[in-house]
Amino acid sequence: MGRAARNQRGGSSVPALAVLALLGGAGVFALLDDGTPDIDLTTLAASSTHATISAAPLDNQPFAGTDGVVVHPREETAVYSAPDAEPFAKIGPTQFGATWLPVVERTDGWVRVLLPSKPNRSTGWLQEEDLEQASSPYLIRVHTGSRTLELFERGKRLGKWKAGVGARKTPTPPGRTFLLGSIVDPKRSASPVVLPLGAHSPTFDTFGGGPGTVAIHGWPRPDVFGAAVSAGCVRVPQTALRRLQRVPLGTLVLIDSK
Repeated sequence: MGRAARNQRGGSSVPALAVLALLGGAGVFALLDDGTPDIDLTTLAASSTHATISAAPLDNQPFAGTDGVVVHPREETAVYSAPDAEPFAKIGPTQFGATWLPVVERTDGWVRVLLPSKPNRSTGWLQEEDLEQASSPYLIRVHTGSRTLELFERGKRLGKWKAGVGARKTPTPPGRTFLLGSIVDPKRSASPVVLPLGAHSPTFDTFGGGPGTVAIHGWPRPDVFGAAVSAGCVRVPQTALRRLQRVPLGTLVLIDSK
């Protein structure tokens, strides 16, 4: 793929793609002895559920499926707007646990992934050599119109449940996203198990002091299942939540209005 660069990571270096200077050349990279640019990751914003990175290219196929490939950055690595383009962010190996991201496009030596940062449907390109790869056989579908959630494994439906979805003024955001984490906290009375997604409320910047991250979780009252009553999260019965807890991080989640 042409020239090579090295990302600065506390003295260690990993191959990456040569890029042009950002921010008017204000120290984003310096040339190494071999003439390749050294990307200073400290100058790049970290893509996380807390961040808004307006430079991220948006997903141009927000309701398409994938082949199930997911990737994990071994260490903090640069995120690019396109292969052979400039880095606009960085992403680390942990979010809510290990960072696993679904691959939505691929070209020689590069993968395009969904990102956990705002705005919704943010994507970025990563170099394959910086990543571990795996495959998830699962797919989660959320239908806000019928207020249901479906879980598939290799195309076979494992279950379908009534779900509580966002109310009209606080909707569950449509499009494809992914299972970002799995949290178990007995102190959470409404649902000790919370499965954060790589999507965000279009209405709220924060939920309970944390970021406005949309999640799948349980609920103590069954009357919410099949109703549009939440602040954007997806509420499911315990039978569904137990199944979903076994789904690996990075698994694709498709949210539509059906």
